[in-house]
Amino acid sequence: MSDYERILYKTGDKIARITLNQPEKRNALSLKLRSELVDALRRAERDDGVSVVLIDGAGPVFCSGYDLTGPSVPQGGWISEKWFDGWSDQFARNAVKDWLTIWDLMKPVVAKVQGACLAGGTELMSMCDIVFAADNTRIGYPPTRAQSAPDTAYFPWKMTMAQAKYMQLTGNSISGKQAADWGWIAKSFPPEKLEEEVMKEVRALASIAPDMLAVNKGSLNETYENLGFKNALNAGVRWHVMSMMKVRPSAGEFRRILNEQGVKAALKWRDDPFREVGG
Repeated sequence: MSDYERILYKTGDKIARITLNQPEKRNALSLKLRSELVDALRRAERDDGVSVVLIDGAGPVFCSGYDLTGPSVPQGGWISEKWFDGWSDQFARNAVKDWLTIWDLMKPVVAKVQGACLAGGTELMSMCDIVFAADNTRIGYPPTRAQSAPDTAYFPWKMTMAQAKYMQLTGNSISGKQAADWGWIAKSFPPEKLEEEVMKEVRALASIAPDMLAVNKGSLNETYENLGFKNALNAGVRWHVMSMMKVRPSAGEFRRILNEQGVKAALKWRDDPFREVGG
């Protein structure tokens, strides 16, 4: 079924299923997990027996975001610790690079989302070609309240201007059902029917020839790229590094509270003002 440490990988019925498999950490996106996910995506693309890729998460939560407890820089640095890593935001650059693997894959990638999908998890989700979620899934990007702009600046591409500004400025979360109503995701289902309904959709999609799927995906993607999609994501990296650097007066406050008082205190400081509005 799998030869990975942080994900599960299995194939059958023309479907490659990649499962984020760190439920004890709410499937937080560590560097190791991301590396294995990208490898599995490319593996599925090479497999002539696979037509569709399905990404899901083990346990009650699809993905809680990037892993804040593990290393944020690989051993030896990203490119050059001396010349680039300290100022050019290689973390965000490589996050965008990883998620563009999904975008550029010649096979459609479907996400099945349950429980919660937050911060970096919404980047992974939003770069998938089709997303299905449980009605009660909590989806949002709370770190935009205090920590940084998104690493992958998908908001303007996934919803209306009014919705994008509301979500990114407030950091609030919405339900899977509301995300479907907004068009952020394709469909939502009652949580007890999520697996059954998603597999119906994915099996039907997998009945289409891979070359036909590739043509349709490529046709759609090229239109968005002509509108500036990839350029906008790359520009988002520069906004991300600006939001993280000390030139922004309140940058680092969340991390300071986290280091001095712990994660609960930091989250309380960041999120308490939004409790009454359901954020």
